[in-house]
Formats: sequence, structure tokens, C-alpha cells
Amino acid sequence: MKGSSSIVSVVALIAVAILYVLHFTQNNEPGEKSTEKEAVAGVGSSFKIAYVKADSVILNYEMAQDLHDEFSKKQEAYNSEFGTKRQTFEREAAAFQEKLQRGGFLTEQRAIQERDRLVGKEQEIMKLDQELSGKLAEVQSANNKQILDSLLNYLQEYNKDKKYDYIFNGAEILVGDEAHNITGEVLKALNERYTQSSAK
Repeated sequence: MKGSSSIVSVVALIAVAILYVLHFTQNNEPGEKSTEKEAVAGVGSSFKIAYVKADSVILNYEMAQDLHDEFSKKQEAYNSEFGTKRQTFEREAAAFQEKLQRGGFLTEQRAIQERDRLVGKEQEIMKLDQELSGKLAEVQSANNKQILDSLLNYLQEYNKDKKYDYIFNGAEILVGDEAHNITGEVLKALNERYTQSSAK
């Protein structure tokens, strides 16, 4: 199950990265028409831009860290539940195999019944693995959405005063002026806001 949840985590992170790109490359003032922008650019005015290194925010945002800690606890509990059931099954399967080899079953019918019971139990364990992996994927997806919503909501408030034309995801910028990097400022504000809301 660990392999499955790792794959799910990677897919979820890729999805979040795509969301960041989509959200941060859109104009933060949707009501303003592109023709107006073109007219402004045409008279020599430059766009006001900034960028946020989203991966840095995720690594250092206290909400993201708390959500990750909660996720890790759930993952550990799920792995423990699955591991216990799997070990019990493996012991029973080994005992069945040993009993079968030494002719311990009174009848062939009884051996078939025990084999079928173990097959059913293995299928239940496989189903449990899928269910637990699915639950972990849902938690991870909800966590990613919560972090993204928090970041986007703050940036929308932040941009009411700053009036940037674009705020990009810095993870996609290969070369950029550090003067346009607002990651530290945004991260500080997000953590302060999160600390205040947690204290209530």
C-alpha cells in the first residue's frame, strides 16, 4: 500500500502544480478587458508583475506543515491496520499450506473450504488496501485544495492594494528579477494569519 499511496501523492502534487500555473498565469482582475491591456501596452506602459515561489510556500507554510503531519498520522494508522490484517492472513495461509502438505485435513472437501475461505480473506485485504489508499488520496487532495485556496484568497486580498497585472508561480520562472519575488512577504503574512486563526 505504501507504493500506491506514494504514487497517489506524486500525482496529487503534479495536479497542484498545474493548478498553480493555471491560477497564477490568469489576470487577477478578470473584469478588465484584454483590449484595454493592449491599448496600454501600445502606448509604452509596462505591466506590473510579481511572482511567488509556490513550492517554497508549501514547504514553509505552517498550515501545510500541520496538514502534512495530520496526513502522516492517518497514513501510519492505515498502514498499521492493513499490515496487521495482512500478517494475520499470511500466518493463516502458511498454516493452511503446512496442514495440507502433511495431510492434516480429514477430507478434500474440508481443505477446499479452507482454501476458499483464505482466498476470500485475501480479496478482502486487497479491497481494504484500495479503500485505504483511496481515503489517503482524498485527504491529500483536500489538503492541497485547502492550501491552494488559502494562498489564492490571500493573493487576491494582497493584490487589491498592490495592483499587479500578473502574479506568476515562480516555480515556472527560470530567470527573474528578485525585486519581483514576493514569496517571503506572502509567506510571512500567510503564517501570521494562520497563527492568529489557530489561536482563536
